[in-house]
Amino acid sequence: MKLLEYEAKEIFSRYGIPVPKTGGVIAKPAQLPAALKRAGKGPWVLKAQVLAGGRGKAGGVRLAKTPAEAREAAKAMLGMKIATRQTHGSSLTVREVLVDQAARIEREIYVSVAMDRREACPVVIASAEGGMQIEELAKSKPEAILKERLCPVRGIEPFQARRLAFKLNIPAAGLGAFVRFLCALAKIFIELDASLVEVNPLILTPDGGLLAIDGKIVIDDNALFRQKAFESRKDPEATALEREAKKVGISYIGLDGSIGCMVNGAGLAMGSMDTVALAGGMPANFLDVGGGASADQVKAAFKIILKDPKVKAVLVNIFGGIMRCDVIAQGVLAAAGKVRLGVPLIVRLEGTNVKEGKDLLRRSGLPLTLADSLWDAAQKAVAAAGGRP
Repeated sequence: MKLLEYEAKEIFSRYGIPVPKTGGVIAKPAQLPAALKRAGKGPWVLKAQVLAGGRGKAGGVRLAKTPAEAREAAKAMLGMKIATRQTHGSSLTVREVLVDQAARIEREIYVSVAMDRREACPVVIASAEGGMQIEELAKSKPEAILKERLCPVRGIEPFQARRLAFKLNIPAAGLGAFVRFLCALAKIFIELDASLVEVNPLILTPDGGLLAIDGKIVIDDNALFRQKAFESRKDPEATALEREAKKVGISYIGLDGSIGCMVNGAGLAMGSMDTVALAGGMPANFLDVGGGASADQVKAAFKIILKDPKVKAVLVNIFGGIMRCDVIAQGVLAAAGKVRLGVPLIVRLEGTNVKEGKDLLRRSGLPLTLADSLWDAAQKAVAAAGGRP
């Protein structure tokens, strides 16, 4: 779960990390005067609230010295389509704009806490060259990237924070503030079950202070049962179908292909998608009904797949372990009775109660095709969908 910048800054503030004075977010130009008043004396910075880096180069960050400039910027940004290197060719619609008081910048620093999966522990990543894409910096100047591994329970120790401060040339007057900042950042990472907490840039002001003028927090979806404050939050990246799937406990992600895939188990789902691609097609979704799904969940999953207008064929690939094949068959039949099928259906069942499941489908009279293997099923699904879209 990715948080928007203003949400990240609200969390920073709660943990004692200094952030610019803010007027909050606006969704309409009429809300701007009140936001400017809350932000205090200008100049102000208006920032598009979309889940993508590189907004500045795409027109999503604007400096306004007067209320008139701020009004023009807000009108231009609200509703605009923004595309950056991180949106992978698609555009995001700006629905909210953050209004902050502009800060005076002496230096910019990059600091984040991420998960080092190779070492199985969190790691602080820092660079004296902040305000730029850290991926590009890592390629062009890898020596500029500093790392410090953390204890996943205690977080960062003060001596580690001081060691990073010395390497980043933090002035002696700001050493204590930097240590407190880094300890708070690590605490956020651990307590929120985050996979990334990033400040880019963290700025040093002319008077020696620190300010986090941008922020990004990504929370591990698998830990949301522990993060009740975010469990019900609406994901701005999720589609209507993805939100519907979440309500019934199904893992669903929409893709660009034409073959709908319903599978039990994430590994089998990935294998099925790869096999569809190998057979010359493209999957329309990742959908995992899980190992213990009920017939009602299978029915819901089937209905979600068929709501996608790109779907030209449906591939059901189930390995019956915890989930029995006859339960899957019952769910498919129940869904077919509620939703007009309209597209070819290819089913491959294997494992527990496979004979019973196949018998149910054969006797149903549904216009479906049974497959003996995943490769057979993928080839039949691609042929039914008319090949690669």
